[in-house]
Amino acid sequence: MKPNNTTTAPTVLSKTTLLLMATACGLCAGANYFNQPLLNSMVQHLQISDAQASSTVTMAQVSYGLGLLFLVPLGDMLERRRLVLILMLLAACGMLLSGISGLAGSFALLAAGTLMAGVFSVAAQVLVPMAATFAAPGTSGRAVGLVMSGLLVGILASRSVAGILSHLGGWSTVYWVGAACTALMAVLLARALPKAAPVASVSYGTVMKSLGELLRQHPRLRSRALIGGTGFATVSVLFSTMALLLAGPGFQLSDLMIGLIGIVGIAGALMANVAGRLADKGLEQPTTMAGALLMLLGWLCLWLGGTSIWWFMLGLLVVDGALQALHISNQNVVYALAPEARSRINAVYMTTYFLGASIGSALGSWAWLNHGWNGASLMGGLLGLISLGVVHWDRRLLGQQKDQNS
Repeated sequence: MKPNNTTTAPTVLSKTTLLLMATACGLCAGANYFNQPLLNSMVQHLQISDAQASSTVTMAQVSYGLGLLFLVPLGDMLERRRLVLILMLLAACGMLLSGISGLAGSFALLAAGTLMAGVFSVAAQVLVPMAATFAAPGTSGRAVGLVMSGLLVGILASRSVAGILSHLGGWSTVYWVGAACTALMAVLLARALPKAAPVASVSYGTVMKSLGELLRQHPRLRSRALIGGTGFATVSVLFSTMALLLAGPGFQLSDLMIGLIGIVGIAGALMANVAGRLADKGLEQPTTMAGALLMLLGWLCLWLGGTSIWWFMLGLLVVDGALQALHISNQNVVYALAPEARSRINAVYMTTYFLGASIGSALGSWAWLNHGWNGASLMGGLLGLISLGVVHWDRRLLGQQKDQNS
């Protein structure tokens, strides 16, 4: 591939633009998590089973993963500002469809809207590598950490906002508001984002073929993608079951209260910015190990949280913070592997990340339906152990790489 060095984008994005990108990422990614505190309300309003309601969590993750695989690589061959705007407007249409499903009382429409919003909300993952590309020298970790903090706060705050809006106007109100805000943000980005010419003048088939080549060429892309996938699988066990636990006989919390509990996790999202700064100092490895160990500690707290709301909130805080330590460290490593192919690198990494999320959601739902909260906690802990094992594998790969270079 011959790089196309022509670009009208500025060398460095301003902090104001980065903050706007962070907000846009939060809106896009958060749309896939609106349903998590609303599962019990969906069961009652649409007259569906717990399993059907939980399946919308898996649908959101699977469709997002498909968008990552087939749409995010376009960032290396199309003008990225236009790509972001188109994807955001289509995601808003998906949320609009989910809102209509509430009026129609149709689970089929809800499923269709969830899938559509999931596929096109990957606009966030076109913005993240842009932040790394146009960061000042030596600050890419901080730039990515800032944008990712917005994305992660959006994910966590979306649960709280969803609970509040559901309390005020019913669960479908969440999707009406989400659609309007996403469309508005697309308009704001149209004015703020610089034009960014494609990195390479190649066909879509060539870009897609290169994904496999990148995986073969970079062993640590494989290991870091697996760390991300297993880490997010662990947390997705929690995402797919927490509303059912908290709304059940043990706690009997409303959508509003379940959403407000999600605010606790926002503090964990601040770990993204801290992890970005540590990455700029070359401390990705200890940060990754700390994240894997904290994940296991968090699930111990969550298991105790089956009968104590205070242990549950502590576990939620620790698990969310641990995931951010893993995720930002991973991104700092993989973006440095092939700077000229960051959108494709991001597609490989994030596809694995959300494939892990969809598997974790499915396993969490299965564990909950068959063994209750104890089963879900055990599943989360087992996936956390797998993640820790992959972290050790990545450390060995790094050692081998240093030996080869010495």
